[in-house]
Order: sequence, then structure tokens, then C-alpha cells
Amino acid sequence: MAIKRRVDEIAGRAAVREWAGAGQGQGKIARPVLAMAVRYLLEELASRAEGNSVEVRIPPFGVTQCIAGPRHTRGTPPNVVEMPAELWLSLATGLTSWADALQTGQLHASGLRADLSAHLPLIEYP
Repeated sequence: MAIKRRVDEIAGRAAVREWAGAGQGQGKIARPVLAMAVRYLLEELASRAEGNSVEVRIPPFGVTQCIAGPRHTRGTPPNVVEMPAELWLSLATGLTSWADALQTGQLHASGLRADLSAHLPLIEYP
């Protein structure tokens, strides 16, 4: 079953491009653009790795469930991935590897299915 997208794909890709440009010294990114880039890439992950066994949290911008497996319905999910927005965008665009992100101490992944390395990057930027 396909996920219901809330972020327009063209606007989402534009937000990711703007974020990538800001990282290359082209200025500071506005918070609404950062939020759109995060939400777009969370939706992209959910559409490529459909399921409900892993919850990916990028506070304060968004959360999604993905990866096939046992469905979680109440309380704290057994498989949770949480990180800051900048790290999520770096992972989703291939600027940072999963192994390197774990070394930062900013990526928190718990549970047997919480390794997203097989699903990343979602899009690549030079």
C-alpha cells in the first residue's frame, strides 16, 4: 500500500537542493525549508521501505514508520531511530554513511530492525 504523501515532490526536492547548497557555503537555510527537506526525505524512505516495524524520528520536524515486519501499535516502539535534522539530511543524501553517523553519537538506533543502511542514501548529491 502506497503512503499518502503530504510534501509536494518538486517542492521537496527543491528544499533538499537548497539545503545541499547551503552546506556548500551558499548561505544559511531557513527553518521552513529545512523542515520541508526533512519531511520529504522521510516520506521517500517510507515509500521505498514500506512497513510499520521501525519508527524514524527527526525532532522537531517529523516522524515516519517504515521497514516490513511486526506492526507496532502502542507504547514505545521496539525499533526506533532518532537523530537531528542535519544528520538525517546528510544520511539521506549520501554525504554521511550509516557507520560514520553512528560514530557521531547523535544517531540513536535501537532494536533489531533499526539499521537503515540498506535503504540509504535516498538521493545523492555531489
